[in-house]
Amino acid sequence: MPLDRPRLLQAGPLLPALEQALAARYAVRRLSDEADPQAFLAAHGADFDGYVTSAVMGLDAARLAQLPKLRVVSSFGVGLDRIDLAAAAARGVQVGVTPGVLDDCVADLAFALLLDTMRRVSAADRFVRRGAWPAGPFGLSRRVSGARLGLVGFGRIGQTIAQRAGGFDMAVRYHSRRAVEGSAWPYEPSLHALAAWADVLVVITAGGAATRHLIDRAVLDALGPEGFLVNVSRGSVVDETALIEALQTGRIAGAGLDVFADEPQVPEALRALDNIVLTPHVASATRETRQAMADRVIDNLEAFFRDGRVRFSALS
Repeated sequence: MPLDRPRLLQAGPLLPALEQALAARYAVRRLSDEADPQAFLAAHGADFDGYVTSAVMGLDAARLAQLPKLRVVSSFGVGLDRIDLAAAAARGVQVGVTPGVLDDCVADLAFALLLDTMRRVSAADRFVRRGAWPAGPFGLSRRVSGARLGLVGFGRIGQTIAQRAGGFDMAVRYHSRRAVEGSAWPYEPSLHALAAWADVLVVITAGGAATRHLIDRAVLDALGPEGFLVNVSRGSVVDETALIEALQTGRIAGAGLDVFADEPQVPEALRALDNIVLTPHVASATRETRQAMADRVIDNLEAFFRDGRVRFSALS
């Protein structure tokens, strides 16, 4: 392998097509393949120009300190709660992400969870499969068309979900740090007021310390026994213990979750409930979107090594 190529450290397994594209352009070493990653970093951490990771694998300050000559990070995803941006900025390390290509698929899954949770599709499927139908009819579910949709977070994905809601004649309001200028949907400055108004609350805000347990017991109580929660943001945003209690006691009607506090570990208390739909963090997991994300990872690296700046920066 030519030694004049930029040297990249890859945190762990990524999309095979992306790994092939990286190997064709750069000298790549995959850290997860090392028998002793810490010993490897101690011996070779100064060898690398760039770091390729994902929103799940991230890059914390301790790992960054083990890479003293690192100049660029290219992450497969848009989540930043596991990447220490402050530490990267202090070092002058650029961080590239993959925005704008996963909005539709995340919005689609949010709506799939909303429909499944409110209409009890998965529960009805289980009912039929276990042979319960001959003993009596399946219970009633909640109408989706015309329901009130509250969005927690109103970036590109939140706005795409709001557009989807138009096809179901849903009333939409949103809560975020500030009102979005020119939005066709009304802004609700109070999260608790939004939860009290909504029939279904969809969470699509950023993760991290600032939003940890933003959806807490008080918000769930405001949502109420007829309300539903859908989370396609980060598991840390919802107080999982409070959610389990609310679902067990009927203080909310149901939930649809694509993300969890300690992935891939999902509490047995959640898995045992029948009023919840669980998916394994797959909101962006379509062939089309994952390929587009892979292309963004390469775009960021090529732009940096050509022009000195990533194309899609997390720090701008």
